[in-house]
Amino acid sequence: MACDEPTALSGLFSRQNSSSTSSLDFEPGADYRFVESLEEHYKCTYCHRVLRNPHQTGCGHRFCQQCILALRELNEVPTCPVDKETIKMHEVFKDNCCKREVLNLHVFCKNFPDCNSKVILGRYQEHLLQCLFESMQCTNDGCQDQILRKDLKEHLSQHCKFREERCQYCKTYVVLINIKNHEKNDCPDYPVPCLQNCSQIILKKEIEKHHAVCPEAEVDCPYKQYGCHVKVKRGKLAEHENSALREHMLQILDKNSRLEEQISDLYKSLECKEIKIQQLADAIKKCEKEFRQYTQLFGNNSNLMVSTQALASHLDKSARLESQVKQLIQMANQQQSKLDLRPLLDTIENVKKKIALMETYDQRLVVLENQSSKHDLQINIHKAQINKNEERFKLLEGTCYNGKLIWKITDYKMKKKEAVEGRVLSIASQPFYTSRCGYRLCARAYLNGDGSGKGTHISLYFVVMRGEFDSLLLWPFKQKVTLMLLDQSGKKNHIVEVFRADPNSSSFKRPDGEMNIASGCPRFVPHTVLENTKNTYIRDDTLFLKVVVDLTDLEEL
Repeated sequence: MACDEPTALSGLFSRQNSSSTSSLDFEPGADYRFVESLEEHYKCTYCHRVLRNPHQTGCGHRFCQQCILALRELNEVPTCPVDKETIKMHEVFKDNCCKREVLNLHVFCKNFPDCNSKVILGRYQEHLLQCLFESMQCTNDGCQDQILRKDLKEHLSQHCKFREERCQYCKTYVVLINIKNHEKNDCPDYPVPCLQNCSQIILKKEIEKHHAVCPEAEVDCPYKQYGCHVKVKRGKLAEHENSALREHMLQILDKNSRLEEQISDLYKSLECKEIKIQQLADAIKKCEKEFRQYTQLFGNNSNLMVSTQALASHLDKSARLESQVKQLIQMANQQQSKLDLRPLLDTIENVKKKIALMETYDQRLVVLENQSSKHDLQINIHKAQINKNEERFKLLEGTCYNGKLIWKITDYKMKKKEAVEGRVLSIASQPFYTSRCGYRLCARAYLNGDGSGKGTHISLYFVVMRGEFDSLLLWPFKQKVTLMLLDQSGKKNHIVEVFRADPNSSSFKRPDGEMNIASGCPRFVPHTVLENTKNTYIRDDTLFLKVVVDLTDLEEL
């Protein structure tokens, strides 16, 4: 994989011999096992490890890029540790020739002897991403097991306790360690025994419905209101009704007799109250007659006070009598309504009719629900097809067939935050083609970096995808690829990285799956450069990436 140089060196060292090398890199500090003994001129003069991004001083000695910076930070006037010559920073230059030689040195895989691969140093990290003997963490959430890549598929499908399995009852996918708890507590299709000592096994979601018809459930006798307090199993209810028919009829007759006696008593009570009402009415008439007599007798002012007092007493007595009459009339009306059973019978008949009507409505409702479910299913199928067609049309409208891709990335801050939090590590561009029947390609970006650029850079990769015309094309893919971050100020201060596809890399062979392993620049551009307000690579939270494939010598079908 390729790596861009840190921009901190751009103002520190001269650009002598700084033409772009092949896009390769390796991790510093690792204990590499070289196939052939590492020659001294490939070792850093300062750290004595294999040179990484070698730079040569004016005295002719080579240092790692980080080592030359470390010397400068330790001493205001850095000196070469070999010949004690003063290192003049303007004379230091990037030794790309040595870098190419170092990156092409062959090393053994760290998983030797299980893995006997020999790869060039620049492809070492890429090899580890494919090495079958590399240890990696299980990809299932919650599983901390470290598994060899070659055993990962078997672990995910057979051994991982955190893999998802289908519930055998409701067919929902559940994490394996939770499946027993799901079946007992959450699964609506889990079979459970009836709680009424019934021999049937019922689905949990149907248990209440079953209890309403379970032949083993104990229910009250329908003649409970008439005095039969027997509880019997539903399945034997008809047998009880037949065997106790005589007793039930006697209970009904007894209940009717008591009701008739109560009605008779109420009639008698009503007659008494009517007599009392008549007596009170007569008393009121008598009081009114006496009041008129008093009014005639006391006509002068001297007897006015006595007349007023007598009048007030008669008025109070009249009001009390009138209140008692109203209460008696109200009680009589209530007793009369209790005795009248016809409204009650009419109400019962209306309820029966409503119940019969509701039963017919229930049957019609079941039919309509079945039809609605079928219609909903068809609508969902059509919606899914429409969404699929819309996505395909959008993809086709934005597809380029000239080997060039302009990729607009919007909402940069939000997408970078998702990458930092580990929710969406990478995003991919829409596919583009070298011609109508050419190679199918795309770009992939890690906004929080990948590999050596993680947390500090944007990583940009080039991906070869499986296409419709792969069987007619030449393989491996050998074209030169240019990756660019576009300057939005109009000054064309673009950041550019160029590399030519390595025919020996699996990244450029004919794809076996949907796409090959990505290849490109893990440290394409530092965050400090990209997000610097003095630069214009981001505007309105949007940046533009460009990928150009050199179509020279590429035969068109």
